[in-house]
Amino acid sequence: MWRQQQYYVYMVSNQGHNVVYIGVTNSLERRMWERKTKAIPGFTKQYNCDQLVYFEICEHIDQAIAREKQLKGWIRAKKDALIAKMNPELRDLSAEWDSLPKPL
Repeated sequence: MWRQQQYYVYMVSNQGHNVVYIGVTNSLERRMWERKTKAIPGFTKQYNCDQLVYFEICEHIDQAIAREKQLKGWIRAKKDALIAKMNPELRDLSAEWDSLPKPL
């Protein structure tokens, strides 16, 4: 059976939750593996953003990109409020995924 592609808008943070990075991917599991293993150089590696604190699912890439741009334009307080609505304890939503490496 054919399965429609899904896209994810996600927010990752670091241990102190003082940095939030927003991105888009078609594989949230793979992207979180990349974040946790520091496989990709750049902002998230530099600031140790490896905790998934928020995500949304979109059916079309253009919707996901538009939402990513919208969220990036928000002030930090509004982003924090959105995260708190889904994840009030600020836990790593990917921490229990079996295929991901466990943080030390």
